[in-house]
Amino acid sequence: MNDEAPRPTLPRLNEPAPDFDAETTHGRIKLEDYAGRWLVLFSHPADFTPVCTTEFIAFARAHERFQEFECDLLGLSIDSKYSHIAWVRNIEEKFGVQIPFPIIEDLSMNVANAYGMIQPGASDTSAVRATFVIDPDGVLRAMVYYPMSNGRSVDEFVRLVQALRATVEHKVATPENWHPGDAVIVPPPQTVEQAARVGSAGYETTDWYFSKKTLPID
Repeated sequence: MNDEAPRPTLPRLNEPAPDFDAETTHGRIKLEDYAGRWLVLFSHPADFTPVCTTEFIAFARAHERFQEFECDLLGLSIDSKYSHIAWVRNIEEKFGVQIPFPIIEDLSMNVANAYGMIQPGASDTSAVRATFVIDPDGVLRAMVYYPMSNGRSVDEFVRLVQALRATVEHKVATPENWHPGDAVIVPPPQTVEQAARVGSAGYETTDWYFSKKTLPID
């Protein structure tokens, strides 16, 4: 007989993100409300905790940058919306930073469980620092997990969304630490015939499998 607790079910990349309909600090919100826009959904272990406070301040300060490329932010923890409201007010009072995005109340843990935010090795009652990037069609494009003890780099998620936008819109890949304006990677040839022609395609080609090009400026 196996008495082990069931492992959390994780959503899968390039498949529809798990749907949700939840109460937030901005009213009731559904995943479909973000149709046509990018979404960064991120969880934190608890309100009124130091590391989470630094992350929310960083996300708030980067909010306008996300908005510039049609990306919204949505937080979550397994706290009540009243706790969220009190914490948001406290951040504004003590740190002088307004939190412009909603935070999901998830006392039932329905959203957290659907997204695999509960990691039994870390906690059975708190969400780890999980971050999900969902595209305008509701498809999950990236997910990143951090331990409770270490804060995320918000700048990296700004960069990641920009890279994913380039990938989805232009059908390319991006190299390590890519930023807008850098050359992107062209998909490698799929046949011998295509490989023979790659040198005449006008790309910056190092070898038959490795070519770059510059994207047009938006």
